[in-house]
Amino acid sequence: MKLRYLIIYILIFILLGTVICIRIARGDGAGVNQAKTTEINRLLISIEEDWDRVSAKDAELTETVDSLDYSVIDSDSKVLEFTRDDISTTVSAATTHYDIIRDVEVDGEIVGKLIIHNPSGEQQQARNKHYALLAAMMFAVILAMLVIYSFYIERRVISPFARLKKFATRIASGDLDSPLEMDKGHVFGEFTEAFDIMREELKSSREREEAAVRSRKELVAELSHDIKTPVASIKAMADVMSLTATDDDQRKVIASINGKADQIDNLISNLFHATLEELEQLEVNVEDLSSVDLVQMINEADYLNRVTEIDIKEVFIVGDRLRLNQIVTNIISNSYKYAGTDIKAISHIENDNVMALERNDNSQDEMGNIAKNSRKFLVVEFSDKGGGVPESELELITQKFKRGSNAEGKDGSGLGLYISNYLMNKMGGSLACRNNGEGLTVSLRIQM
Repeated sequence: MKLRYLIIYILIFILLGTVICIRIARGDGAGVNQAKTTEINRLLISIEEDWDRVSAKDAELTETVDSLDYSVIDSDSKVLEFTRDDISTTVSAATTHYDIIRDVEVDGEIVGKLIIHNPSGEQQQARNKHYALLAAMMFAVILAMLVIYSFYIERRVISPFARLKKFATRIASGDLDSPLEMDKGHVFGEFTEAFDIMREELKSSREREEAAVRSRKELVAELSHDIKTPVASIKAMADVMSLTATDDDQRKVIASINGKADQIDNLISNLFHATLEELEQLEVNVEDLSSVDLVQMINEADYLNRVTEIDIKEVFIVGDRLRLNQIVTNIISNSYKYAGTDIKAISHIENDNVMALERNDNSQDEMGNIAKNSRKFLVVEFSDKGGGVPESELELITQKFKRGSNAEGKDGSGLGLYISNYLMNKMGGSLACRNNGEGLTVSLRIQM
């Protein structure tokens, strides 16, 4: 509310209060001040001149004279006439009611009393009613102003503030698309436009940040892809040199070059696939495969010949050949790097029973028949004897950029198991890690 409106309301309240106080303080007078002396004297003279007729009356009700209510009594206090039943007819009653008492004289002798009714009681009662009505009107005006002011506060202050609060909550939750309703008529009107400009700037900033992050990820993906080409050339040249080597020292150096190139290739592949996963471009094309393909993948990944036992059940599985090969390569490479021991690759078949309730509509007792939809999985376990990892770290090593405490001082990025777990989930399977007492076991659940 503007200041001038508040000042006007205060002045109105002060004016109304002043008027009431003045009316109460002044009053309307009482007693003789209210009666007209001339009219009283005229009435008294009239009664004195007509005393013979008046004295002959006996408590007779007569008409009011000059708007004056009165009663006449003789010297023996006998009521001769009166104008109203509720007025004083004795000197004592007149004294109690502050009525005007005049002597009636005939030939110099007091023959009776004229009692003029004092209307101050009725006038006071009328004044009280008037003041009560005025106070009620003032209260009604104040109440109406309070209601109007409350409505004004609700519409111009509380509701806009509630909208600002909801807007701030939406901004905090990340909703930068919903604009703030603008209304410059309320007390927050000047801030509304500024708040919405802030929202637009935050939205623009977030879009710029997302674009920059995506650009960086795309750059990493492009660089990873570009780096793989010279690495492949190095591996090819190392393979050629190994064929032409003439002694064991040369073959040892060439094998070392080939191994380092493989490490670089694995790191680049992990970084490349992690970037594609963040860009939601890591594709998985599922097809029917034979588990015999897994044996081939294991043999190709085991270039150090550390897999001493391979027992893979011959079944048909569902998966992506390229991604399964990548997963197997990651697992064996991790075992080389962190365990350095023999590896066993064994498998077994698990059933995943899903209970389904089929409704039998023809049954009177509405009982259902339970059917079992069974899915089968080929579980392939890769176990080494490298001591494993602490139990508290088993769930962490499948997360992005997380490595076990046994990886300290060894090359790696913490992406291999993360990408493998991601790819297994995309193919409808899963990956799990556990300690086997001697080392670490990585289990692949591949849907059949």
